[in-house]
Amino acid sequence: MKLRFTKMHGLGNDFVVIDGISQKIRLSQEKVRRLADRRFGVGCDQVLLVEVPQNPEVDFRYRIFNADGSEVENCGNGARCFARFVIDRKLTGKRDISVETANGNMLLHVLDNDDVRVDMGAPRLQPSEIPFSAEQRASSYSLQVGDQTLQIGAVSMGNPHAVALVDDVKSADVEQLGPLIEHHPRFPQRVNAGFMEIVSTNEINLRVYERGSGETLACGTGACAAVVAGRLRNLLDSNVRVNLPGGSLTIEWQGEGHPVFMSGAAATVFHGQVKI
Repeated sequence: MKLRFTKMHGLGNDFVVIDGISQKIRLSQEKVRRLADRRFGVGCDQVLLVEVPQNPEVDFRYRIFNADGSEVENCGNGARCFARFVIDRKLTGKRDISVETANGNMLLHVLDNDDVRVDMGAPRLQPSEIPFSAEQRASSYSLQVGDQTLQIGAVSMGNPHAVALVDDVKSADVEQLGPLIEHHPRFPQRVNAGFMEIVSTNEINLRVYERGSGETLACGTGACAAVVAGRLRNLLDSNVRVNLPGGSLTIEWQGEGHPVFMSGAAATVFHGQVKI
């Protein structure tokens, strides 16, 4: 079977996006792994699938698969690419697009400059909702990682994040610490590991080791989680520029009880067909 796809990226975080409305597709873990393989497949951090929603009140169903084939709840960079994809492929004429995800509904707004602003919803901060093993909620937690004790923020943006403060993201030991944090036993569903350097109260530098994908050039939910973690510790303002290896995002969060908004670009690389 030949499968039509589009290769896209959000700040270098790259995706294979598949229209599951006009073509029939059943994605197994093995098929996702083959598509994501950078030597023998198309190559991507994640595979995104556009489907007819189960809820008739929303426009689309949005499904996300990591490069290892596991399905996950949320991806901010992917959401921006999803919005551009359904408009560019003429699956909708709307600029306000509602999508159904494994974590609930999400609203995507395509701006006049073609950037996409995403309502990422309110962060979940209770340890049981992340999920994270802790006796009670706190603004930061001590986490024993190898022979180090890290202070982390723990946040769910529909997927779990651990955010550690570092003096310099360039020298942070992401390659070693990332997988140790990802598989830490206190995170029963594994976790995305963020390494945040605070430049000022409205600017941070960030690297993210993503669950199931490794370090990526950008992570939208990771950027949101980092700003939330910084705000909870009174280190950041409500509007923050987040500099990632692949580019910058703008994250807005007014505080508890409010949703997090993420704005940034999404780009199409090429269209193609692959036999799977």
